[in-house]
Amino acid sequence: MGNYVELKAVDGFVFPAYVAGPAGRPRAGIVAVQEIFGVNSHIRSVADGYAAQGYLAVAPATFHRVKPGVDIGYSPEDMNAGTALKAAVELLPAPGVMADLQAAIGHAAQAGKVGMVGFCWGGLLTWRAACNLDGLAAAVPYYGGGMTTPDEAARRPKVPVMAHFGDNDRWIPPESIEAFRKAHPEVEVHVYPAGHGFNCDQRGSYDEPAARAAGERTNAFFAQHLG
Repeated sequence: MGNYVELKAVDGFVFPAYVAGPAGRPRAGIVAVQEIFGVNSHIRSVADGYAAQGYLAVAPATFHRVKPGVDIGYSPEDMNAGTALKAAVELLPAPGVMADLQAAIGHAAQAGKVGMVGFCWGGLLTWRAACNLDGLAAAVPYYGGGMTTPDEAARRPKVPVMAHFGDNDRWIPPESIEAFRKAHPEVEVHVYPAGHGFNCDQRGSYDEPAARAAGERTNAFFAQHLG
């Protein structure tokens, strides 16, 4: 189990992050970036899982600039609320939430090298972080919503990236995944027979075989690049 700490971005904005760490000395740091549902029980469990593997895991509240304390589920109403909050964050003047991710990287760096993993909108933010932020050693976006669009695919990562997608994702067309793969031969792209949100065991779209395979690949990727 972790606890919440306050982090400060370069512009002075203070926001919470859920932080979980191992009992002993951490092997490296991981920033876990939320979906559109806030730092909810699923994201906290992701952070706890990395802590159990020996990492210092930091899950920043990336909605805090527009609404504090977001922790919602997966009902249609929750989906609508989360989509609206995401849109509000995306409209913030630059650097907006990216400054908060940079602060989270800085906090995780006390453990050494830092990796980032993100899901859905968090996957998109993870891709942007891999291309634009400092202090990362590796990044793993899961079904990053929007990252396969031409504008996002035009970015160039500064660190090794592994990306996971489902071939039945109604928000990320298979042809856009293939175009992204061709545009980024340096990115390790994996596609699973699954839908959007396949890693989350609290959603109806959860796919255990896909989640397990993606998790094993991600763990090996972080072990390779973070130690």
